[in-house]
Amino acid sequence: MCCRYVLDITEKDLAEIVESAGQSPLLQRYRQRGAGELIRSGEVRPMNIAPAIASDRKEAAAVFPMRWGYQMEGRSTLLINARVETAAEKPSFRDSWLHHRCILPASRYFEWQHTPGEDGKTTTTKYAIQPYDTHITWLCGLYRIENGLPAFVVLTSEPSPDVAHIHDRMPLILPKEAVRDWVNPRVRAEDLLPYALTRLEARPER
Repeated sequence: MCCRYVLDITEKDLAEIVESAGQSPLLQRYRQRGAGELIRSGEVRPMNIAPAIASDRKEAAAVFPMRWGYQMEGRSTLLINARVETAAEKPSFRDSWLHHRCILPASRYFEWQHTPGEDGKTTTTKYAIQPYDTHITWLCGLYRIENGLPAFVVLTSEPSPDVAHIHDRMPLILPKEAVRDWVNPRVRAEDLLPYALTRLEARPER
């Protein structure tokens, strides 16, 4: 599960992506709907508007602001994640899997480890997680249009050995070289899954 990630704009490439999202005319439409402002740095949470990379009308990779979470009929809570194992078959995600994939640039994501103690109390540890030797974590997502504006979910997969002790799910993360292919609807998502990054560094947050 992924329910929080962070943008550190001291990284030049990430700062440029955030700036590009901030110039999008979509932001004014979000403001008119009372949906809030673009998160330009710091933690990104469900319902926030964040920078995303997706295919434009010419099928080129471009930056857009998108809101985190699908609003589902009959549900009071947002749908924020989709399982990579079943997204292609689920009615909520099938069309997005084929035609509307996105990348959520992040510095790292957060996960919480819950450890029961002998006294019956549970200790919770927050971890900051990112692939080794990278400055930007390219989280894979899906998006759809809700009331004329894009909303995204983060794809999750089985955890790698590096983080399995923390949580039973992790975000699907691709290397930078695969970003353009992931958002290109002419490329099969299944063909990119073998390139997912699994060597991760987890650091406890103080």
